[in-house]
Amino acid sequence: IKRLRKTVASVYLDEKIESYILDLVFATRRPQDFRLAELQPLLSFGASPRASINLARAAKAQAFLRRRGYVIPEDIRAVAKEVLRHRLGLTYEAEAENINADEIVTRLVDKIEVP
Repeated sequence: IKRLRKTVASVYLDEKIESYILDLVFATRRPQDFRLAELQPLLSFGASPRASINLARAAKAQAFLRRRGYVIPEDIRAVAKEVLRHRLGLTYEAEAENINADEIVTRLVDKIEVP
């Protein structure tokens, strides 16, 4: 297990991919800055900086499982819901509109520009 962890940690993560991860996480905190103002009333709080670390780790693991030594945007998209869903605080308005965290993450992933 230790050897696999080390191998996964060595998967290459380009700076552009890091920026994409940061954009996704920051968009949960300041959606209006990413042309997602419609999400503002649905989020009481967004993902913490730890979310970006874990999103990068999960994307590296996804790339490793796909037999690649580098992360691509599809790896991030594949793990985004699992990593971010429990890190978002939804408002009562979101609950009233039957909008869950997965739907918000889907909107983020669909709107945030991929490098």
